[in-house]
Amino acid sequence: MSEGLQFGFTDEELAAYRPVFRSDLFEGKTVLVTGGGSGLGKATAWLFGRCGARVIIAGRRVERLEAAAEPMRDSGLKVDCHVVNIRDRESVDALFATLAEQAALPDILINNAGGQFPQAAIDYSPKGWNAVIDTNLNGTWAMMQTAAKAWRDQGIAGSIVNIVTVVERGMPGVAHTCAARAGVIGLSRSVAVEWIPYGIRVNCVAPGAIMTEGHVVYSDEARESYKRSNPMMRFGDAFDVAEACAYLAGPSGKFITGETLTVDGGGRLWGEFWAIPKPDYFR
Repeated sequence: MSEGLQFGFTDEELAAYRPVFRSDLFEGKTVLVTGGGSGLGKATAWLFGRCGARVIIAGRRVERLEAAAEPMRDSGLKVDCHVVNIRDRESVDALFATLAEQAALPDILINNAGGQFPQAAIDYSPKGWNAVIDTNLNGTWAMMQTAAKAWRDQGIAGSIVNIVTVVERGMPGVAHTCAARAGVIGLSRSVAVEWIPYGIRVNCVAPGAIMTEGHVVYSDEARESYKRSNPMMRFGDAFDVAEACAYLAGPSGKFITGETLTVDGGGRLWGEFWAIPKPDYFR
């Protein structure tokens, strides 16, 4: 592992960050963030909390969720934790049933939970491929559909923001997640039209090279190459993504639906990204 390389923000840095949005922007709103115990989800939870929202962080491990929530509560933020496995529809249904019973249905859903591993696509096993598709595509869809049904049935307008990835150019080494995230983008564009009669907006945020805890699974060579993935020649940070979510989910996005906001430092225009070691053929 690279010496001195920091993967994401510390709790102290999360607490000290000053959002670009006003502190009461989401006052009276409830925001559900999946995968909220770490990385992009954790920063997004902090941001919405700092902007006045009641935040619900959800994930598979209650210990991680509570560890993330404690410093948020210490900072005076309103945060609750709920366990959910987005790959299990019964678990997703149970989560929304519990929230409805607690009068805590979210106004905003941030679908951040997901996962992948770097590997040459030619070597994927059926199990590995299915695990990524099931989490990143099917799991995201389960959350989207369940939230939409709950909002429709109770006459609540809602906003969904799906964290995806930049798929226009492909990302060698993580073809499975590109396939899944492209599916989410296609879903989002389709249901943005179907669900707008219910007052439900659906958008995506596509991050580029953002340094978070999740990058510990990548090699030093791969991480170093990320700096050449965009013309800014650097990483973005988790708050770049979190503030994009807030822009789309908040009043600033009231006339936006079915869109994908790319946060990649211009990586769609120039750069080279390899999640696995670059083959000699391309050197």
